[in-house]
Amino acid sequence: MTTAGRKRWIAMVLFSLLSLPAQAQNILTVRTDLSFDFAMSFLQNNIESHGYTVAHVQRCDRGLNKAGHDTDLYRVIFLGKHDEIQRLSRESPELIPYLPLKIAVFAEGEHTIVSTINPTALNLFFADERLRAQFRRWENDLRSILNEVQNSRDERILETNAGAPRILN
Repeated sequence: MTTAGRKRWIAMVLFSLLSLPAQAQNILTVRTDLSFDFAMSFLQNNIESHGYTVAHVQRCDRGLNKAGHDTDLYRVIFLGKHDEIQRLSRESPELIPYLPLKIAVFAEGEHTIVSTINPTALNLFFADERLRAQFRRWENDLRSILNEVQNSRDERILETNAGAPRILN
């Protein structure tokens, strides 16, 4: 599969997962008053403070613009715990298409929206109680990460001399 094909496939899977019915709480979404850039920085630092690694940040705005959607700030953050993903891939290879976890971040007016699939939505596809327990742990972590982003304020963020935002505690 080409790089462009892989990107299209990832976008298709993400959008199909995010299109699951929100009323069933299959999607976790928060809105913040933080600017897009600060929200991205805060989110990435927050992901790492929860013990996860940001594996990749995918720009989606160019592809969306080509498809006729008017957006300039849209990213997908791929995150996980390396050892955990390796173990789960080995023990449950049917889980590989859902790994690593993904969080979509996009600007909407003066707000930033942060959204992810609720990992417990995967219970529909996996009956193994060990996996379901893993999905619940991921849900708890993602809820905590998103809640901290939603409750953050600009005064917690300081612009450093190098121009890179730094989170203050």
